[in-house]
Amino acid sequence: MAFADLLEQVGSTSRFQVIQVTLLSMPILMMASHNLLQNFVASVPPHHCNAPRNLSLSSLSQEQTLLITVPRDKNGRPEKCQRYAAPQWHLLRGNGTSSPQEMDSSDYMDELPAAELQGCKDGWEYHMGEMSSTIISEWDLVCDFRSLKETGQTIYMGGVLLGSVIFGGLSDRFGRRFLLLFSNLLMAVGGTCAAFSPSFPVFCVFRFITGMAISGLVLNSFSLIVEWIPTRIRTVVGTATGYCYTMGQLILALVAYFIRDWRWLMLAVSLPFYISFLYSWWFLESARWLVLNRKSEQAVKNLKTVARFNGRHEEGDKINIDMLQESMKKEMFCSQASYSVVDLLRTPIIRNITICLSAVWFSTSFAYYGLSMDLQKFGVDIYLIQVIFGAVDIPAKVVVTVSMSIFGRRPSQCASLILSGVTILCNLLVPYEKQTVRTILAVVGKGCLAASFNCCYLYSGELFPTVVRQNGMGWVSMMARVGAMVAPMVLLSGETVPWLPGFIYGVAPILSGLVAIYLPETLGGALPDTIQDVDERSGMKTSPIISPKKEELAMTDINNSLLKEAP
Repeated sequence: MAFADLLEQVGSTSRFQVIQVTLLSMPILMMASHNLLQNFVASVPPHHCNAPRNLSLSSLSQEQTLLITVPRDKNGRPEKCQRYAAPQWHLLRGNGTSSPQEMDSSDYMDELPAAELQGCKDGWEYHMGEMSSTIISEWDLVCDFRSLKETGQTIYMGGVLLGSVIFGGLSDRFGRRFLLLFSNLLMAVGGTCAAFSPSFPVFCVFRFITGMAISGLVLNSFSLIVEWIPTRIRTVVGTATGYCYTMGQLILALVAYFIRDWRWLMLAVSLPFYISFLYSWWFLESARWLVLNRKSEQAVKNLKTVARFNGRHEEGDKINIDMLQESMKKEMFCSQASYSVVDLLRTPIIRNITICLSAVWFSTSFAYYGLSMDLQKFGVDIYLIQVIFGAVDIPAKVVVTVSMSIFGRRPSQCASLILSGVTILCNLLVPYEKQTVRTILAVVGKGCLAASFNCCYLYSGELFPTVVRQNGMGWVSMMARVGAMVAPMVLLSGETVPWLPGFIYGVAPILSGLVAIYLPETLGGALPDTIQDVDERSGMKTSPIISPKKEELAMTDINNSLLKEAP
C-alpha cells in the first residue's frame, strides 16, 4: 500500500481537503495586492517647484504665481524640477495674463535662456488626482530622488528572493504548518509597520520583510495543499489557486479605488493576514513530512483526524504506525539519496534543460513585472488599466492550457514568449498620442506573459526528474525572482533614452523564446524519476547516479531506522 492509498482511505477529495484548499487559497488572493501595490502607493502625481518662501505673492493668483516662478517645458507645461532663481515679473504683461495658454510660447521660451534657473529648494507642490497621498508626495521622491521609487520595489523583490531561500530550507526542517503560521504573522506585522513608516528607509525595511513573508506564505501554502490531495487533482487545484492570484489583481484595483491614501491602502491589504494567521492554527501538519522526520505517531493521529472529519471513522481506525511506515518506504528511500543544485548540471541533457528554463523563467518574470509595474505610462486611468491587466490573465491561461494539450508544451512556451516580445516592441513604434492602440498592445503582451508563466510551471515540472524536481523548481523560481528584482531598475534607463526600457523588455522574451526551442517536448510522456531517465528519453546513455549496491544499503538503513522508531 502506497501513501496515496492511505490518503484515499481517509478521504482524499472530501470535506477536509475542500476546506483546507479554500482557506489556504485566501492569502494568495492578497498576494497580488502586495506584489503590484507599487502602482498605487508609489504613483507619481503631477508636480512642480514651490515658489520661494521669502517672497510675498499673496496678491497674485495661483496661476500668476506659477507663471513667474516656474519655467515651462517645450510642451508648455510647468517644469517639474526647476524654477526661476528670481520671479519673472515681466511675464505678467501689465494687467496680468494669468493663464499661460493665453500667451504665445515664444513669449516665455525666449526668456528661458536668459533667466537663471535653480532646483526646487523649497520643495514641490503636488496635484493629487488618482491618489490623495502617495509615498512620492509624502517623501518627495521626485527629480534627483526619483530613482528611489524603483529602488523600493527592487528591495521588496529582494525580500521575496531571500525569503524563498530561507523559508524553503526552514520548511523542510521545522514543518509546513509552523512556517505558515510564522509567515502569516510576519506578513501582517510587516505590512502594518510599513503603513505607519515615518521615513522611506524604514518603509523599505518593512517592505523587504513583507517580501520575505510572501515567499514563506506561498511555499508552505502550496506544500500543504499538494501533500494533502491526490495526484489526479493536483493540476486542477494548481490551476484554481493560480486564478486566485489573477483575482487578486482585480481585488487590488477595487480596494485602491475606494482607499486613496497610501497608508490606509497598505493597511487594508495587510490586515487580512491577521485573520489567516488565526485560522491557520486549524491546519494539520503534512503527514508525509511527519513520517520523513521520524514523527510517525503524530502522522497517524493527523490521518485519523482527517478520517473523522471526512466521516470515515472505521477506515481511520484501521491505520497504524506499521501500515504508515510501510507505505512511506519509497519516499523515505528517495529522501536518503542526497541531491543538490549541482546535480542540475551533472549531464549535458539536464544541464541544457536547466540553462534553457533559467532563461525562460527570468525573462518571463522580467518582462511581466516590467509591464505591470509602470501603469502610468499608458496615460489611462490606473484603476481601469489594473482591472484590464488582471482580467486578461483569465483567457490567456485558458488558451495556453488548451494549446499545451493540442500542440505541445514547447510550441506553446516559445509562441507565448515570442509573441509577448513582439507586441512590446511594436508598442515602441506607436505614437504616444494613440493611447488606445498602445494599451491594447500592452494588454496582449501581458496576457502572453501570463500564459508563459502558466506554461513554464507545468513544463518545468515535467522536464525535471523526481530526484531533483524540488531543487530544479527552486532554482528556476529563484531566477524568476531575480528577473522581478531587475525589472524596476531597467525603468531608470528611460530617463536618458525613453525607448530603451521597452526595447529591453521586448527583446528578453524573444531571445528566451528562441532558447526554449532547444527544450525537449513532454506532451504524452511519462514523468522521469531519475537523471538517467531524462538522458535515456533524449537517447543518451549514462551510468546510474546511484549504484544498485548503494540502493540496497540505503534501503537497509531505512528498515533499521523504522525498527528503532516502532514501539
